[in-house]
Amino acid sequence: MSTRAPHPTVLAVANQKGGVAKTTSVASIGAALAELGQSVLLVDLDPQACLTFSLGIDPEDLEISVHHVLTKGIGAAEVILETDDGVDLLPATIELARAEADLLTRTGREHVIRGVIEDLTASDGKAYDWILLDCPPSLGVLTVAALTAADGVLVPLQCETLSHRGVGQLLDTVHDVRRFTNRDLVVWGVLPTLYDGRTNHARAVLDTISDTYDLEVVEPPIPKTIKFAEAPAAGRSILATSRSSKGAQAYREVAGNLMARAAR
Repeated sequence: MSTRAPHPTVLAVANQKGGVAKTTSVASIGAALAELGQSVLLVDLDPQACLTFSLGIDPEDLEISVHHVLTKGIGAAEVILETDDGVDLLPATIELARAEADLLTRTGREHVIRGVIEDLTASDGKAYDWILLDCPPSLGVLTVAALTAADGVLVPLQCETLSHRGVGQLLDTVHDVRRFTNRDLVVWGVLPTLYDGRTNHARAVLDTISDTYDLEVVEPPIPKTIKFAEAPAAGRSILATSRSSKGAQAYREVAGNLMARAAR
């Protein structure tokens, strides 16, 4: 049984570049935290609904989703689903693509996700230790709202030369969010993904990122493995589909390190 935190640790997982294993990281870290006895809510903020699909839920079967919570005032507790991975999910559908446009004209749009989390925390419903926000691959309204709601931001990054070119843009956005809507936001670091430890190049990229942006590297790097591709098709995280794989073990270590970070 987890010790309930009065306020959950809210972590935005963000990178506007696609293909960096962002959604895989949210699902896997969430499942690993649940294994450690934590109560976890995952929030799918990507209109492609990859997180929702990867946890075994067909977005086309859903009548209400996070879109309705953000734009129609429906309570999050009415939409949250339990999953087989031991985490709860606030699911997305393609309708979320409209939310960006709907929110653009709304006063206080940057605070819309923070408001949802505050309502959840204040209600008599389930208390969460962790809320992980799977941000869309853009720096639009939803990502800014997620950063405004978060205590920290984790940046998954593929260990390739060109993959870190967008990090500066993301950090500029973080700087603006700190200045205008969430002065307490902290960059928890870069999570290296799709890592091939056999190459010197991958480690060199990590060193470059660390030096260029003065960012902490969250260890261990997540190895490149076909097991990750197999997991979403099964509707489960890699911790369920390939429990003893190097990828699953790496995410367990990352989750333990994030828990230690949150306890500081």
